[in-house]
Amino acid sequence: MPAPICLLVNPSAGGGRARRAAPDVERRLRELGLQVRRQDTRDLDHARSLAREGAGAGETVVVLSGDGMIGAVADVLREIPGAVLGVLPGGRGNDLARVLAISQDPLQACTTIAQGVPRAMDVGEVNGRAFVGIASVGFDSDANRIANEAPSWLGNLVYVYGALRALIAWRPAQFEIELDPPGERVDVTAYTIGACNSRAYGGGMRAAPEALLDDGLLDVVVLESVSKVAFVTKILPKVFSGKHMQEPGVRVWRAREISISADRPFAMYADGDPIGELPVRVRALTGAVQVLVPVGVAAGAAFGHEES
Repeated sequence: MPAPICLLVNPSAGGGRARRAAPDVERRLRELGLQVRRQDTRDLDHARSLAREGAGAGETVVVLSGDGMIGAVADVLREIPGAVLGVLPGGRGNDLARVLAISQDPLQACTTIAQGVPRAMDVGEVNGRAFVGIASVGFDSDANRIANEAPSWLGNLVYVYGALRALIAWRPAQFEIELDPPGERVDVTAYTIGACNSRAYGGGMRAAPEALLDDGLLDVVVLESVSKVAFVTKILPKVFSGKHMQEPGVRVWRAREISISADRPFAMYADGDPIGELPVRVRALTGAVQVLVPVGVAAGAAFGHEES
C-alpha cells in the first residue's frame, strides 16, 4: 500500500492559486486511492513544523505551493531518514515541477504522487539552509525583491517585470568567487552570480540548462557586465530557451562548494526567497532528498545517472 499523504497547502501561493486548487487536488488524490491529511500552512516555519510531523509519522509530504515552500520542506526532510517529498505546482514559477517533467496542472500532477517513483535529488545549501533550485545574487537580488512585491495578476510574468524594473537603477558590482575553497578565485564585474542546483528559475528561465539534480555539483553561472541594451536584447529574451549561454558575457564553472563576496551589500535569493546576506558559502548536498518523479523521468533529462 502507498504511504499516506500529508498534503501541505500554502493558501497564499500563486496569488491564491494553491488555495483554490486544494479541494480538487485533495479529492483527486483520494480518487487515486491515497489516504490524505490536508494541512494549510501559515508561513515557512509552520510548513517546516508540519513537514517534520508528517514525515515522522511515515507520511509522504506533498507540497502544493511554489518553490520557496518546497525548498523549506526539503530543508526539513533531508534530516529525516526515509522521508519522501511530493511536488504539486501551486505557485507562480513552479520551476522544480517543470524540471522534473511534472505537469503544470496540479490535478494532472496528482498522478505523479500516486504513481511516481522516488528519486534521490541533490539540494543546495546556504548558511545551513537548503534550497532546491537556484541561489543567485546581484541583479537577481533586486529583481526578486521587486517580483515578490508585484501584483499577483502578473502570474509568472512577474519575474520579467522584476528584471525590467530592476534594470532601471542597476549598476554592476564587483564580485569575488572562490571555487571549492580553498581553490580557484575569480574576480569579475557582473550582473548576477547563480549557484544552480537545478536548471530553471523565474517561471521557466533556463538559467543553467546543463545543470543536473544528481551530480553533486553546482553549476556556477556568471553574467558579466554588459550594456543594458545588450541585457534586454541578447540576454533576457534568450534565457527562457537557455541560448543565453552562447553569449560571450556568460561564463560557467562547476563546483561542489563556492564562496561569494561583493563590493557592496546584497541579499542572496533562492527559490524566490531571501536566504542569506553576502558573504556566503553555497554547497551541493548529494542525494539529500527523495522526490517523487513521473515514471520514465527517473532517467530523464533532469538527472545524469540511470537508476539501479
